[in-house]
Amino acid sequence: MAESHRVETDSMGDVKVPQDAYWGAQTQRAVDNFSVSPLRIPVALIRALGQVKQAAALVNGALGLLEPKIAQAIGQAAGEVAEGKWDAHFPIDVFQTGSGTSWNMNANEVIANRANELLGAPRGSKKPVHPNDHVNRGQSSNDVIPTVISLSNRVRLDRLVESLGVLHRSLSRKATELAGALKIGRTHLQDAVPMTLGQELSGYARQVEKARGLVMRCAAGLEELAIGGTALGTGINTHPEFARRVTEALAQATRIPFREATNKFEAIAARDSQVELMGALNSTAVALMKISNDLRLLASGPRTGLAEIVLPSLQPGSSIMPGKVNPVILEMTIQVAARVMGSALTVSIAGQNGPLELNMMLPLIAWETLGSLELLSRTCEALAVRCVDGIQADEARSREWIERSLALVTPLALKIGYDRAAKLAQKALKENRTVREVVIAEGVLTAEEADRVLDPSTMLGPSVEG
Repeated sequence: MAESHRVETDSMGDVKVPQDAYWGAQTQRAVDNFSVSPLRIPVALIRALGQVKQAAALVNGALGLLEPKIAQAIGQAAGEVAEGKWDAHFPIDVFQTGSGTSWNMNANEVIANRANELLGAPRGSKKPVHPNDHVNRGQSSNDVIPTVISLSNRVRLDRLVESLGVLHRSLSRKATELAGALKIGRTHLQDAVPMTLGQELSGYARQVEKARGLVMRCAAGLEELAIGGTALGTGINTHPEFARRVTEALAQATRIPFREATNKFEAIAARDSQVELMGALNSTAVALMKISNDLRLLASGPRTGLAEIVLPSLQPGSSIMPGKVNPVILEMTIQVAARVMGSALTVSIAGQNGPLELNMMLPLIAWETLGSLELLSRTCEALAVRCVDGIQADEARSREWIERSLALVTPLALKIGYDRAAKLAQKALKENRTVREVVIAEGVLTAEEADRVLDPSTMLGPSVEG
């Protein structure tokens, strides 16, 4: 019967590692020490680790710091990591050492073992390719992990920008489609003057457009990479050209204008670019929650609520009430928004925990930023396609609300004064009559004048007393 484990050695002694694992001793120690949650390294971070290790190997080879065959083997193995071939060999919990050293060493060990395999050596041999001496050449966890966080954030940022664009276009199209659908406006959840559903939706579209702009403005900060700073930012143990060349290689591979950090001490000690990113995502989440809550109110009913709009019916809404349909996409969006708001606070707290020369909450920052980017991207697309695109107006219900609104008295204030108009509105409320009925009965307007002055379609924009 084949052995189920092999024995590897690190600076602290022998460690048993599963026989078929590409990881090594340091990764196994991390698995044994940190298995406190079901959360594991984000896939996007694995991709970024592969890209950085591949670029570093090729640059070190070109600089003559690695033998060509070793640089080539590391480059091939790292490329396989970037392609997702070895995702199952990254088993470490998100909650771990704050520098993310365990994730960096996990990548180093997987790539070294795979490179040795490509060169005909067994896993765990550390020869001819060593995880520290060769794969990690010119690097430290302290500059690699900030680099891969920013790289993966920036790559995923484009997806969110695109998804917000999808939602913005959906809301804009619907605003145009329903430009003539009259409805009553509401402030303080009380009746206000008339507007159109198109006007209301145009406000939501602008919110999304502004959120998209905020997200896009985060790109520049994420494009500064810490690579080459090594332990503190000094660049100890790295070639003077290493940082520039690796950054250029990453820029070329991703077609994103990555550049060396202006100050590598800042790039290692602080994660302000991630705090800024989460600020933009928090604003986006706030906008999505406001929009979703509004649409949920407008669709409330269908018989006893506002019911000014009809949402697509997607699935049964109750296990006990037959025929009930709930606004499920909006409720999903509201929950996602709440999660992202919490993640923004988490990253704000994490950003403060950079005592002296190193932030020590990097794994948590990686998890929260990448998770929020992915959640918001998928949610914006679902909200657009499965909800907004299918919104319909209930114009009959909207006309009913308009006619019963006390705010229809507003144009009269220009003719008879605020105080008298207010008394007419209160009389209508007390007697359960419409404003139209009261002003005609009181002789303030004739029926023909009431039709003209109280026409809601004339209340949709600026006006002057005439």
